[in-house]
Amino acid sequence: MLRILPFALAACLLADPAFAQNDNRAGGKLLLTNGISTIEGASGGGLAPWATIAGNETKDGIGAQASVTAAELKSYDFRSYNAAIGIKDRVELSFARQSFNTNEIGGALGLGNDYAFDQDIFGAKVKLLGDMVYGPEMLPAVAVGVQYKRSRNAAIVKALGARRSEDADYYVSATKLLLRHSLLINTSVRLTRANQTGLLGFGGRDDKYRFEFEGSAAYQFSRRFAIGAEFRSKPDNLAIAREDDWFDVFAAYAIDRNLTVTAAYTDLGSIATVKGQRGALIQLQTAF
Repeated sequence: MLRILPFALAACLLADPAFAQNDNRAGGKLLLTNGISTIEGASGGGLAPWATIAGNETKDGIGAQASVTAAELKSYDFRSYNAAIGIKDRVELSFARQSFNTNEIGGALGLGNDYAFDQDIFGAKVKLLGDMVYGPEMLPAVAVGVQYKRSRNAAIVKALGARRSEDADYYVSATKLLLRHSLLINTSVRLTRANQTGLLGFGGRDDKYRFEFEGSAAYQFSRRFAIGAEFRSKPDNLAIAREDDWFDVFAAYAIDRNLTVTAAYTDLGSIATVKGQRGALIQLQTAF
């Protein structure tokens, strides 16, 4: 039976049409349009970054958000502790500390029970053009970002076949909230060499960057509640272990302007030689 755990998945969302037209919340952003924290610290959905900027600030201020996310999979546990700053709804700086506990599988792999792969991720994102909520429906907000990732298990990930223990991902995201249809759509393209987002190092059978696709869609049932799904394609470059694409379905609820809870069911496929890694996820986020 699945235990509820923290993993950053699922996505943050939206504002309903009436809310968008009638309430700017004392000059701040519309409810939930700052996104939640991805598992890598950037604002957006749980699996994919969006062209959102962290915090409740508008173009005239500075905002911030922080979250704790966790997941319990069939064989592993995952935790992520995230913080991000948004500057004038244009620039975002983020940090995430990830911890992936192998539980008994670590012993079977010769690493010892409860061996944890840890990683630090430093992120920056700039919104280039467009607006997620306002303006023409066919003109989304577009942002570019970089994530510098550093494994805290350098010797082990290299022993497992990774070429390096530090590297950078680059991505571009396009996001639009179609208020008339209560629908949010996001697409992201990532350039990466990461194995399991970098928890198992970077590079493997070769050292080439690969383009990967990440997509999110969500439907708003009320001003505070939305459900949706995400997909993230993954490289498969580590010789000792197959890596599968990721998928999740989620529900996000805004308790108030400053507190959002997100729960998800996710399928991460095969991780570190063990297939069928599915589980429940939850995230608690505060934003200002």
